[in-house]
Parts: sequence; structure tokens; C-alpha cells
Amino acid sequence: MPTPEAAAAEAPPEAPADCPLCPRLVAYREANQRSIPEGFNGAVASFGDEGARLCVVGLAPGRMGANRTGRPFTGDGAGVMLYDTLLKTGFARGTYEARPDDGLTLVDCMITNAVRCAPPGNKPETAEETACRPFLAARLAALPRLKVIVTLGDVSRRNVLRALGLKASAGIAGHGTEFPAGPYTVLNSYHCSRLNTNTGRLTAEMFEAVFRRARELIEV
Repeated sequence: MPTPEAAAAEAPPEAPADCPLCPRLVAYREANQRSIPEGFNGAVASFGDEGARLCVVGLAPGRMGANRTGRPFTGDGAGVMLYDTLLKTGFARGTYEARPDDGLTLVDCMITNAVRCAPPGNKPETAEETACRPFLAARLAALPRLKVIVTLGDVSRRNVLRALGLKASAGIAGHGTEFPAGPYTVLNSYHCSRLNTNTGRLTAEMFEAVFRRARELIEV
């Protein structure tokens, strides 16, 4: 098995839109092409500033969110909280209107996903995470000024650690945890899904605090 460094060197930072690596995800993509013919329905590329010092890593595109619009966290409830928080903390500029041509830009920030294709039930399988990990490793390696990684949920946290060549247990689980991972600092947050926000597990104040801490760290 290649090292994370070798995998990152061999893989591009973005998967091709018609990536063939995961049969289950390809079948789901084809089903979505029939049911959402106007949608993007492909591997969703990262979005943001190539000179970013902050990278936000989610799990995978939502079927009616990024899978439909072609931009991470765009078109579903999770994106509302994420982009509102990025605007409040200076990592975005413009107005979020839940569509990829809304003119919103990211400032010193990149958003990506551990798995680039929408999975059934929003739950990628372990083999799919593994197959997609070289793209994540390459995406992180392609950010020359990167200092801080915000992981949205523990599955994202584990994938980031593995992409960096570390054990998944190397970082502390839970919301608001902070730890070094190679040359970076990782901040872990609960995912900004509607399930977490509607139940109060994650509040706007809790989420914003993570990004304010990220701002402090990148300015050091």
C-alpha cells in the first residue's frame, strides 16, 4: 500500500466528475441522474481559495445538496449554517443563496469532503472512504499555506488523520477538540447537519466558536 505522501503525489486534488472507483456510488450516481436529471450528479470538487490557511473537511455530498448543485455544502440545510458562519468569521465574502452562481467567494478557506460522491443514506462505506482518500491527501498537500483543518464530525476527523498518515485514534473525538496532526492543527466540530442543529446538539454559537478559534490559530 502506498504511503499517504505517495498517494497524494499520484492522485490529483480532485476526483473526475465521473469517477469510476466505487461501484455502489457509481450506481447511486446513475440513479440520481435519472431522478434528478437537472442535477450535477458527479464527484463534487473542492471549493475555495488555493492559498487557504484553513481547510474545512466534511464527509460527503448530500443527494439534494452538493450532488445537485455541484458545490460543497450548497443547497441543503448544512450549508446554511456553514456559510453563515464563514461569513461571520471573515472566511467568506458575498451572499449565500444556495446556488453555485450566487457569487459567494471564500477567503483564506477551502471546503472539501472526505468522499467526493454522494452515498446512499449519506453514509459512505469504509472501502469508499479508503478509495477516495488519495484525493483528500492530495487536496491537503496542494494547499501550501495550510495551517488549520476543521473536521465536521468524527468520520471526517478519522479520514483526515488517515490521509495525513496517522492513526485514526491519534486525535481526540468530540466537539471543540483541538490537536496537532503533522504540520497542522485539527479542530473537530459536530457536523452542521439539520439533525444536529434541530436537536440542539450543535448551536450556532458552538459552531462559530470553532471558526473563531481557527481564526486565532492561523494568525499566530
